[in-house]
Order: sequence, then C-alpha cells, then structure tokens
Amino acid sequence: MSKSSTVTVRENPVEAVASAKAGGLTIQGETLVVQTDQRVEVVDLTDRIMEFVRRCNMREGFVSIWSMHTTCTLFINEFQAALLSDIKRFLETMVARDAEYMHNDPQHSDCDRMNADSHLRAMLLGHSLTLQISGGEVVLGQWQRVLMAELDGPRARSLRVQVFGVS
Repeated sequence: MSKSSTVTVRENPVEAVASAKAGGLTIQGETLVVQTDQRVEVVDLTDRIMEFVRRCNMREGFVSIWSMHTTCTLFINEFQAALLSDIKRFLETMVARDAEYMHNDPQHSDCDRMNADSHLRAMLLGHSLTLQISGGEVVLGQWQRVLMAELDGPRARSLRVQVFGVS
C-alpha cells in the first residue's frame, strides 16, 4: 500500500456552468464556491440553493448538491445556534481530533494536514443531497435547512449544484 492517496482525474474539467435540454427535460448545473473561516464550521446554504432553483425556472424536478471535497459535507438540519454547538460537540465526541490515526502518521501517509478526524467525521454526515422541486420551489420542512459542514478549514470549497426538471 502506498503512502500517497489515489488521485481522481477527469479527462475534461467540470464546467463552471452547464445546461442541456431533451424534450421537456432541462438539466442545469453550476459550481458554487463557499469560503469558510474556521476549521469546523456549519454554513447555511438554503437561500443560495433556493435562489439557484428559482433562476433555473423549473416547475417540477430535483436539485442535487454535491461536495467536491472529502472533508466538506452536506446535510439537512435546523440552523439554530445551540444546535450548531451540539453538532460540533457531537462530532468532536464521536471522532477525537487528537487520537492516533495512521492518516496523520508520516510513516503511513503523505498527508501534511493532520486531518484524519475531518475525513472520519465526513463519513458520518455525507457528501451529497437530492431535494425535490415542486411548484418552482425547493421542498423543505418548516425547520429544515440545507447545511454545509466544513471539517478542515478555513478553505474555499466547491459545491456542484444541478437541477433536473421541467419548466
């Protein structure tokens, strides 16, 4: 086993903005960049996602959101200060920052960020969401928000957002 991670390389880079139409179906995608300020941070993306869906002018369909990073996740929850503190504490309790991880050990890994905890925490939250669009709006419950968790910041993070639907 190598100390280096396997790199995923595309033949063609992801386009910043792309669209396609087939019959009545339209697919439109865009890359969003989110700058974070802390090592562990939760960012509310709901308004940005809802605005993107409105700009695409889709009446019915789906919106897919994908993190292009292994230590940046997406999930749905309430965006409330006390709960955000609880989420951070939960992640710290489940995966300790200072535990001994092979990924952080130069004998086993070429990673210089010492971020094994970030990778393991990301496994708990996931890297993508798919939401329904109905009546031109994203379908969310009263307290549901689209959240991004930065687990190894601060950094600029790229998220791919793609809408599939009909006008």
